[in-house]
Amino acid sequence: MTPTTSAGSPARVRETVADLQERVRAHYAAAAASVAEGDDGCCGPGCCGPTALETDDAFGPARYDAADRTTLPVAAVAASLGCGNPTAVADLRPGERVLDLGSGGGIDVLLSVRRVGPSGFAYGVDMTEEMLALARRNAAAAGATNVAFLRGTIEAVPLPDASVDVVISNCVVNLSTDKPAVLAEAFRVLTHGGRLGISDVVAEDHLTPEQRVERGSWTGCIAGALSFAEYRDLLDAAGFVDVSVTPTHAVADGMHAAIVRATKPV
Repeated sequence: MTPTTSAGSPARVRETVADLQERVRAHYAAAAASVAEGDDGCCGPGCCGPTALETDDAFGPARYDAADRTTLPVAAVAASLGCGNPTAVADLRPGERVLDLGSGGGIDVLLSVRRVGPSGFAYGVDMTEEMLALARRNAAAAGATNVAFLRGTIEAVPLPDASVDVVISNCVVNLSTDKPAVLAEAFRVLTHGGRLGISDVVAEDHLTPEQRVERGSWTGCIAGALSFAEYRDLLDAAGFVDVSVTPTHAVADGMHAAIVRATKPV
């Protein structure tokens, strides 16, 4: 039998998945370094500030309200590479505990703690040391104390069972080589009745995996995207109910940013 990767595609050698994971890690480590190099912490006249990562209107800071962008550390906004605003999708409430899968430079964690207030808490999990360092620096600049950025993967979240009320993520699930594990972990760490509210890139159901690769790279959030039907099926298999996958805007031919919502049964 031909071995398969955890993403379900034929694999010539076992290193295929590891190589892809390393490409993703290296890509986002370089992105964090690019932002950090331009951020000298200066706030007054003549400051250059951090260098914003290159994105178009389908991704990045443009997906956030101007009011949110102007009240966050500039480096947190500059490091944004997402395809939506999951903190708005999840309808966060005071006192809730939130987990951001693939927290990057920390923008969604910092927005989360504003919504959950001082009685709530927000965790960010990221596998990239450079992004974690940038996120912690941004949290300090924002004066956010009810946050924690943890090193780990979204396929093996370093939190106990039933430890958060809401799981969010911004255009990161598509980067995983083991999406069933990601959704199973989200289910595990949620309390009963907890909510999943994420933004992600999703393919129209008629597009084959090969056609998704033709439309963009894995690190560019296109090649690894699930289809609408695949997303719903995996959420159902993980145990979620009230599943919905709703497109918001186009990101490539037959590919869309989408709002993904689901609930862990009470």
